[in-house]
Amino acid sequence: MDEYRIRVRIYAGVVITVFLILGVRLAQLQLVGPAGESAASANAVRERPVEAARGAIYGRDGTLLADNRPSYTIMLTPRYFDPSKVPLLANLLGVPDSTVQRKLEEAREWSAFRPSRSFRGVSFETFSRVQEHKYELPGVSHEIELRRRYHTTAHATHALGYVREIGDATLARLKDKGYRPGDYIGKTGLEKSYESALRGERGSEFVLVNVRGTEVMPYRNGNQDESPTGGYDLHLALDHQVQALAESLFVGKRGAAVALDPDNGEIISFVSKPDFPPSLFSRSVSDTAWDSLQSVRSDPLYNRATRSGFPPGSTWKPFMSLVALETGQITKNERLDCPAGYRIGRRIFKNHGGQDEGMITVQKAIEVSCNTFFYKVMDEMDLGTWHRWANEFGFGKKVPLDIGEQAAGLIPDSSYFDRMYGRWTEGYTINLGIGQGDMSTTPLQLARYAAALGNGGTLVSPHFVRKMVHPQTGNVRRPDVPPPEQIPIDSAHFATVQQGMRRVMTDGTGRWVQIPGIPSAGKTGTAQNPHGEDHSLFIMFAPYDDPEIAIAVAVENAGYGATAAAPIASLMAEQYLKGEIADEWMRQHWIQRLRDSVRSAPPKGFGGGSPEDTAAPSSPPDRINTEAPSDASPDTMTTASAARRNE
Repeated sequence: MDEYRIRVRIYAGVVITVFLILGVRLAQLQLVGPAGESAASANAVRERPVEAARGAIYGRDGTLLADNRPSYTIMLTPRYFDPSKVPLLANLLGVPDSTVQRKLEEAREWSAFRPSRSFRGVSFETFSRVQEHKYELPGVSHEIELRRRYHTTAHATHALGYVREIGDATLARLKDKGYRPGDYIGKTGLEKSYESALRGERGSEFVLVNVRGTEVMPYRNGNQDESPTGGYDLHLALDHQVQALAESLFVGKRGAAVALDPDNGEIISFVSKPDFPPSLFSRSVSDTAWDSLQSVRSDPLYNRATRSGFPPGSTWKPFMSLVALETGQITKNERLDCPAGYRIGRRIFKNHGGQDEGMITVQKAIEVSCNTFFYKVMDEMDLGTWHRWANEFGFGKKVPLDIGEQAAGLIPDSSYFDRMYGRWTEGYTINLGIGQGDMSTTPLQLARYAAALGNGGTLVSPHFVRKMVHPQTGNVRRPDVPPPEQIPIDSAHFATVQQGMRRVMTDGTGRWVQIPGIPSAGKTGTAQNPHGEDHSLFIMFAPYDDPEIAIAVAVENAGYGATAAAPIASLMAEQYLKGEIADEWMRQHWIQRLRDSVRSAPPKGFGGGSPEDTAAPSSPPDRINTEAPSDASPDTMTTASAARRNE
């Protein structure tokens, strides 16, 4: 009997010892040991990412242009979702049962155990209804995301850009930088260029979940949560009032306008039309809607300010004047003939309407926009010289800029003509003297050129961002703007050309668009176009003596430079310099006329659709144009004797 009791006691002791060891080890794994904590976290603790606030964007005067608003997302975790609850969830969301079933399958394909963003952008009311029934919906959770919100009437679509859900290819490339499926990323404009500064750093919240996948409570009272760090705010040079005015004047038109500060290259306004409201992407955009936006013939996604190539037309004549003066081909007071036509071989290149100005100086040639004067200058100028100086002015190459999507334009040299035509003569290049033929420039390049004409030869680096400021730390970062370049032309020659451009505004084709009380200088241009109506162009700077703004405007298929592009630029300059448009008949007439009457005509071959529906090719015209078009003063304000003047 004693032996039996001893055996029982030994057996009981062994069992107790084993259970004690197992209990101690279990406690160690669950409560103390890091491996146990990790395993427990994987089973009972869910990490919920907390999106960082994307940096806000401010305008020139500190006006808030864009910030963020909350957007509610319902998430599904298939492993824990009860299929019998499909009708309930569908009813709460206001969608068919089949939609919930489809979203559930999509989530399961991604991961059965991880929450998927299944219903994005639901209203607060819908979100609240789901939350009220949360206890009945295992496997249903939520996330509060941030979407862009815009605060002014200015779109500035191609400047600001937009954010959109990250694609598979981009995600694969940027996965190591912390991006995950469903994240939003800057796709164009400043949103793309400054993505790393705007984005911030995501945080994390840890919550306990039960076996049904329902969140129960914060893990360890939130002591292990990591707060997100918001992105930097961008402070721009963009003037939202000038921008909004310019956009309103482009109604029914295709084209672009760029305004710069001639002193430092800050971009005051940046218009590309047609466009779309950037708020379009502040909500979920279906594939169908996206495809529709891309297929519109006028292509509102296309950045015409930096990518459209226009022959500069007569806006090129100040450039020709400067090169001729600097190289000694002409002098300030030298007079050249401005006959009705200029002969090259058997072909005669004409002034519009056979106009003969007689012997004139270079300033007068700019004022009256004498084609034959500049035909002669080009005829006597070596093509290599012309090409080299065009490069000095920044043409034929991309402009330093803090957004991408640029075209370099076309500035041909002899190798280009050899490649394109084999044998060629002066007849192929003579039109380059008046900004026609085989050449193209972008509105951004023309604005930079206008700034250089105004400031006396400094080629500034255009840029939008003045500074980046972190809203939490106050840390300030400055953009890396390339230093300006000096065009090696005597300042006296710039003064001569500036005087000629001033005469355009007082006595030439720009006299109808002078800014009340503010002297300015400008040059109209009408670029011939084989695809339809001519393009309207204008460059200007103001005030004349100490320029604060330089502008280039190009309006596709809108005709004369003085009747479309010039008034747009003049009104933009007045808004910037004076803060308002004068309540005078002439100025208000221009606003009404531009909004109600002036339109971009359909290009050839596209029928008679509305301006918003027509395509907008911008290819250079034929290599030889025997007659450059003139400008017309607005017929509602002029007499017959002043109806037409050469550009």
